[in-house]
Amino acid sequence: MEEIPKNHPRYDSLKIREKLSNAVINGITHHTGLIAHGRGEAFDYILGEKTNKYTYEAEKISAAALLLADDPVVSINGNVAALNPGDCINLSNEIPAKLEINLFHRSNERVNKIYVELKKNGADKIYGLKADANISFLDHNRGLCDKDGIFSSDVVLVPLEDGDRCQALRKMGKKVIAIDLNPLSRTAREADISIIDNVIRAIPNITYWVEKYRNFDRDALKEMVDNWNNNLMLKNICTYISKRLNSMF
Repeated sequence: MEEIPKNHPRYDSLKIREKLSNAVINGITHHTGLIAHGRGEAFDYILGEKTNKYTYEAEKISAAALLLADDPVVSINGNVAALNPGDCINLSNEIPAKLEINLFHRSNERVNKIYVELKKNGADKIYGLKADANISFLDHNRGLCDKDGIFSSDVVLVPLEDGDRCQALRKMGKKVIAIDLNPLSRTAREADISIIDNVIRAIPNITYWVEKYRNFDRDALKEMVDNWNNNLMLKNICTYISKRLNSMF
C-alpha cells in the first residue's frame, strides 16, 4: 500500500482507514465495519474531529460509572481491535474491568484473531472465546456472549452501533455506556450514557478520568451518575452541530 505523506491534511483520518482496511484483509474486522466507520467518520468531520465539552462530560460520567460498577466489562469488536486495542487494555487495567470479545458478525476465526491481537498488545485475561450464554431478548448469533463476562456484568462499555443490542442489555438490568459518533442513532438514544466521540479519543479520555476519580468519595461519584441526563446531552450535541455548521458559512 502506498505510504501516506505526513503533510497530507487528512493524514490521521487516512491512517485510520488504512488500519481498518488492513484489519479486514487480515480477518480481524468484518467488511461491514468499513461501512460503520465511514458513517462515523462523516459525523466526526461534522463535529470538528475533536472532543467537545458535552462529550467530555459524558466521558467523565462514564469513568465514574465504571468505577462504581461491581462487575464492569469493556466490549471489544473488530473495529476497536484494529484501531486502539492497547488503549482498551489500559482502560480495563485501570478500572479494573473485564475485556470481552463480542462481535455482531461472529466466527471462531475472527474471535481467535482478535484474541491474538489483544494478547500481542499486552492483555492478560480475555473473555469471549467461549459463547456459552445469550443476551436476553436477542435472537440468533447476535446475542452470543460469555457467561462470566457480559452476561453477568452490571456495566458494559460498548463501541457499538446496534440499537437492538443496546436495548436488550438495558432490559437485562445493565447500565450501558455506548461510544457512537452518530447522536441520532438508536444506540445513542437508548444507552444510559452516550459518548459522541471517536473511539481513539474516547477511550484515553475515559482512562484519564478513571485515574482522576479513583480515590473520590463513592457517594459523590454516585450522585454524578444519578444526575446524568443523557437526553439533554444529546440535545446539546445536536445544537452544537447546528451552530458549528451555520458558523462555517
